Amino acid sequence: MTQYLYPQNLRSKANIWLWGMKDFIILCIAVLISVALLVKFGWLIPAAITLCYAFLTIRKDELTILDFIKYAFRYFITAQQYYEWR
Repeated sequence: MTQYLYPQNLRSKANIWLWGMKDFIILCIAVLISVALLVKFGWLIPAAITLCYAFLTIRKDELTILDFIKYAFRYFITAQQYYEWR
């Protein structure tokens, strides 16, 4: 008798470690470019930008850190809060 094991949520996006598949591919390409620029010219700026992008695209429960920052900015800065004065 064959038993098949399926993930809990079949509609969820594919993840590799802490990133989504698209973000992981972008990170791999950015790391290769950053390393090449670091070795050839000694530039650290592309590596710093790559690390920032890697941090902002960490995915936990279908929500990235960048999404959380956007939602917090929208909630605290741009969205009108409902106030009732009595």
